Amino acid sequence: MRSLLALLIVTLALAALCCCEKDPKDPSGSPSAASIKIKKEVANAFVKRQKRSSLYEWYYEHYRSPMEQMHERCENYPPCDYLSHQRAFSMAYNRLFGR
Repeated sequence: MRSLLALLIVTLALAALCCCEKDPKDPSGSPSAASIKIKKEVANAFVKRQKRSSLYEWYYEHYRSPMEQMHERCENYPPCDYLSHQRAFSMAYNRLFGR
């Protein structure tokens, strides 16, 4: 176990040294504004989310279960939210909203 830990520490130290070296092409040492900018198309590739593939996933994204609706109702009402953190959600909901 100790040998694995020592190997990990040495690897991290070498990685830190490699990352902290100055770039010989950049004498100032700090990155310029042009090197930080990326194209809009490349940036959007990270932000785009995947389309839902099945009807099941689409349905549950748009329609919440009754239990989830009860949780949201309780979270939006401060006394119920406080009581649900102190005790249990079901007890807090039944006490304040009834069944």
